[in-house]
Amino acid sequence: MFGRVPKKSDNTKFYEVLGVPKSASQDELKKAYKKAAIKNHPDKGGDPEKFKELAHAYEVLSDPEKREIYDQYGEDALKEGMGGGGSSHNPFDIFESFFGGGAFGGGGSSRGRRQKRGEDVVHALKVSLEELYNGTTKKLSLSRNAICSKCKGKGSKSGASSSCYGCQGTGMKITTRQIGLGMIQQMQHVCPECRGSGEMISDRDRCPQCKGNKVTQEKKVLEVHIEKGMRDGQKITFEGQADEAPDTITGDIVFVLEQKKHPKFDRRFGDDLYVDHNLSLTEALCGFQFALTHLDGRQLLIKSNPGEVVKPGQYKAINDEGMPHHQRPFMKGKLVIQFHVIFPESGVFSPEQCRKIESVLPMRPSKHLTDMELDDCEETTLHDVSADEVKRRKEQRQHRHREAYDEDDDDDESAPRVQCAQQ
Repeated sequence: MFGRVPKKSDNTKFYEVLGVPKSASQDELKKAYKKAAIKNHPDKGGDPEKFKELAHAYEVLSDPEKREIYDQYGEDALKEGMGGGGSSHNPFDIFESFFGGGAFGGGGSSRGRRQKRGEDVVHALKVSLEELYNGTTKKLSLSRNAICSKCKGKGSKSGASSSCYGCQGTGMKITTRQIGLGMIQQMQHVCPECRGSGEMISDRDRCPQCKGNKVTQEKKVLEVHIEKGMRDGQKITFEGQADEAPDTITGDIVFVLEQKKHPKFDRRFGDDLYVDHNLSLTEALCGFQFALTHLDGRQLLIKSNPGEVVKPGQYKAINDEGMPHHQRPFMKGKLVIQFHVIFPESGVFSPEQCRKIESVLPMRPSKHLTDMELDDCEETTLHDVSADEVKRRKEQRQHRHREAYDEDDDDDESAPRVQCAQQ
């Protein structure tokens, strides 16, 4: 009946494009296509090829006859003409069958003059670590251009306009100049008469509200919801809230979170919180107990286990007291405390006190020298060396090493090269 039956080929690609299983119902196909098509629409900055793929996949799978052939024999069978042919319609026609010609507020058909998309407006929004931990809402007042409500973006009282005589309605002017013998340079720039609009409105006919500019300034208050666990650099987008302009798809307002440095806590590795705490030598050896004020104001009691000794620089963690996971705020990371042991100053302990301390501490590992061995040794004096001085000396040594290496390279380049003659 159909002639030669084609071999079976891949019949899962279209389902993968839409992100649905092969058992998906028609309603599930519609929802998947609508969501993906909006995301990938070229007028919203999406991928045109992906947009076409989505339309073709949905066109096939939404047709019961084509879907049955595709499930049995794959895309090759559709290309060979089984079940109504494999050619795809205009992807914008399929999109408009769902949303209409003005899907993004532009009006008119996508098959006519394509609307350009306005630029997104990006703002940095500084937030504290407490706000990221607890979540908050900020009200922000912004100014933007809005289509004039009186003339509906026409710029004139009558709604009429004429083509600019300076650029013949193109909005751009081309000037030429001779830069040399037989050489001419062409330059393109915005028409100064119409300021790039390609239209001219007479002074008598200008809209009194927008003065012919087609847009007016308006104040807009946005409520920015900062959810628990959001991170530095994360974006909060208000779609279609940027500056409006005639025949233009309005861009988005994007807030980029910028976390302020916290005096005590430091967020690391996603959702872990780090904090430094100083211990005296007595606390490190004999135990400690202190209260830590968390980012939500709670007081956490931090204490050591009986007989526990804390070493300098040691880390200890408390589970589920770190930052909330974004979108799963009931789950939290770790609160990690790094302990720094503060040793007493030299000369604080008297010889008597030193003997008492030594009596309770482990015995010294070094062996005692005999009088004869002491006589053979030369007296030395220890002095303090700062970490900065050690770092400086290391950098100087590395610098000298690089200079010596460069000198070796120069010597190699200046040395005569010996060539071997072939016999």
